[in-house]
Amino acid sequence: MTLVGKKFPNIAVNAINNKGVNQNINIFETAKKEGKKVILFWYPKDFTFVCPTELHAFQAALGEFEKRNTLVIGASCDSAEVHFAWLNTPKNNGGIEGVSYPLIADTNRNLSSALGILDSTNERYDEETGLLMVDGDNVTYRATYLIDEEGTVFHESVNHMPLGRNVSEFLRLIDAYAHVQKNGEVCPANWQEGETAMNANREGVADYLSQHLN
Repeated sequence: MTLVGKKFPNIAVNAINNKGVNQNINIFETAKKEGKKVILFWYPKDFTFVCPTELHAFQAALGEFEKRNTLVIGASCDSAEVHFAWLNTPKNNGGIEGVSYPLIADTNRNLSSALGILDSTNERYDEETGLLMVDGDNVTYRATYLIDEEGTVFHESVNHMPLGRNVSEFLRLIDAYAHVQKNGEVCPANWQEGETAMNANREGVADYLSQHLN
């Protein structure tokens, strides 16, 4: 079930930064209290392969997100201790040393379960053992949420495990949403900051198409 247009779940989760400082983060409350947008991106596991390339890519773009009044937060189901070990592992050893934004440690899977982004299928009760069993690793897909200053989700997407994200597209979406908030116009396909948007009516689309698609 999509969360777009709805409030992000009001759930507090543990997180850690590269200084080893633990904190409880509630994405919904943080967005509202700080009056900022949030990009929350989930990845499957620490110490894996595609994941560090994504974390470094978000770090490289951190200044661009900050210019857009947007907080960057990473998340997985690994523990805070494992996050901290990875944060202190050099790049030349597959680590994410240099990443400065917080990483959520959703070890109890409360938030990822609420979002429905876990790689778990075929849930069943095993009568012999008395245990609830699932298939899959029970870790998250590469899910991404853009949340506005009121805690409302304005974008969500989910990639399968092997597919790394394009960080630039999230910057474009934030620009587009900020334009909508400020100007009340809508943003057409492939819109970039500084380009012409359009009014959300028949005249607006007719004018835009006549000028741009001839």
